[in-house]
Amino acid sequence: MALDPVTLAVIQNGLRQIASEMDLVHEKTSFSPVISEAFDRSNGIYHRDTGEVIAQGEMGLPIFVGVMQFTTQAVIERRHDLEPGDVIIVNDPYLGGTHLMDVKMVKPFYYRDRLWCYLSNTGHWPDTGGMVPGGFATKATEIQQEGLRIPPVKLVRRGEMVSDIVDMILTNIRVPEERIGDIKAQVGALTVGERRLTTLLDRYGADTVEAAIGELKARSEQQMRAYIESVPDGTYSFSSFIDSDGIVNQPLEIALDMTVRGSDIDFDFSRSSPPCKGPLNGVWGATQSAVYVAIKHIFPDVPINSGCFAPLHIAKPVGTFLVGEYPRPVAGCASEVAQRIMEAVFGAMGEAIPDRMFASPAGTSGNFSMGGHDPGENREYIMYFFSGGGYGGWWETDGLTNGCSTVGISKTQPVEILEQHYPLVFEEYALRAGSSGAGRHRGGYGVSYRVRLLRGTATASFLMDHGRDGPPGLKGGLPGATNELVVCQAGKTTVPEHISKGEGYELAPGDWVQVRTPGGGGYGDARLRDTALVRRDVERGYITAAEAEHLYPLASAAD
Repeated sequence: MALDPVTLAVIQNGLRQIASEMDLVHEKTSFSPVISEAFDRSNGIYHRDTGEVIAQGEMGLPIFVGVMQFTTQAVIERRHDLEPGDVIIVNDPYLGGTHLMDVKMVKPFYYRDRLWCYLSNTGHWPDTGGMVPGGFATKATEIQQEGLRIPPVKLVRRGEMVSDIVDMILTNIRVPEERIGDIKAQVGALTVGERRLTTLLDRYGADTVEAAIGELKARSEQQMRAYIESVPDGTYSFSSFIDSDGIVNQPLEIALDMTVRGSDIDFDFSRSSPPCKGPLNGVWGATQSAVYVAIKHIFPDVPINSGCFAPLHIAKPVGTFLVGEYPRPVAGCASEVAQRIMEAVFGAMGEAIPDRMFASPAGTSGNFSMGGHDPGENREYIMYFFSGGGYGGWWETDGLTNGCSTVGISKTQPVEILEQHYPLVFEEYALRAGSSGAGRHRGGYGVSYRVRLLRGTATASFLMDHGRDGPPGLKGGLPGATNELVVCQAGKTTVPEHISKGEGYELAPGDWVQVRTPGGGGYGDARLRDTALVRRDVERGYITAAEAEHLYPLASAAD
């Protein structure tokens, strides 16, 4: 079917708008601040036969682009009894998922009594049970210790919530009254998607919309291939490192050999470290999705659908920690391991096209969970918090300060909202001066914050990264500052043994946690930085005059 450009563009934007409206409903009706304020969620439309992504909301987390596709495929493969009105719930990391806290729902969409596609979404629940509040158990050695693992089961059957499944879930997690709100928000977002997609199909016809989907997929692939062809053929290698797995205090290596062949790229991670004891194993779905998102960062113009990933070929690195299999713990697979994978892709591409690339970003979500009892409200609570960091400098200008994690378009929750919800106060939330990697174009700055418990008791856990080495620079730029974490209990300050990871810190009123996130890597020789820019950074308090003289000697001498 021949489609005119106007109709094609309208349908493309219509599909994207449907997914974006699902995102908005999901956000506005969720109870958890991590979803309603931080946007840790995603909604999309997926093919009825292949499960491939057709469209995703513009504000959905990018890491879920591939992950939700793989989850939808797992549901298609395992559930042959789906009917109109059904909704499947699943969080199994080994079935195309991430960590247990990312709970997926998949709904078959029927148009005129015919299965037309699947509507799927993900929301990060602040807790799914497990050893520690929030699920980021850095000492876990098996998946059962991380929380409740849900296979693909019917949460909604023919439009009616299955109370037995709901009761089973809520009985096994903390703060159930909050989770039921999140459950209903996800189901509601899928219902809105169903209505809006029906309207689109009624207006343009199912055949026309299907033809448009096929054409959009082909065009995305064509555009991605054109970008890849601009990269010189060859094999480019790069390694990034995770601080530790939380159990064995040794770095884990992600070793990438990236081969560009015409309009195709092969990604080989087979030289990476073997499976680890702690929760820093990746899962195959998240590993693949991390590569997809990294390439989208490099070539952002390509519209999101399965076509843009067709030229990317990822060999499954069996025998490495990037393919965690049951019962390996995987809590850090999406928020931390995925970002190190992306860093390896950025580094390899920096070898290939340095004049069109950027230095490495902060590359950690800074996962911080704190849960306990609030006597003032006489209730249990769990706070899950993540923070921004610096992005790398690039060929045109300095890196972004306090940017979100590279796996998401999420934002830090407003501290005022968190202080209303939980018995704590943020005594500091500021730009972290001096944290950027020096370069002709410096990296962005990280942030520094301190949280003090006001009343009751709490248990704090941390799953972060880049505590050993800062984000690397490019073309002679220096690395950004490392992640720093300090805990104060009864007036005594300590640093976790594993630098960026730790759990089970019992806090009493007056105790506090201080986190300083990494800055981005620098781009280019710092000796070539514009003198006026160095002077500006000193005047704004980003760096001291002494630091400027040390990092940018030629610029300082010019003054």
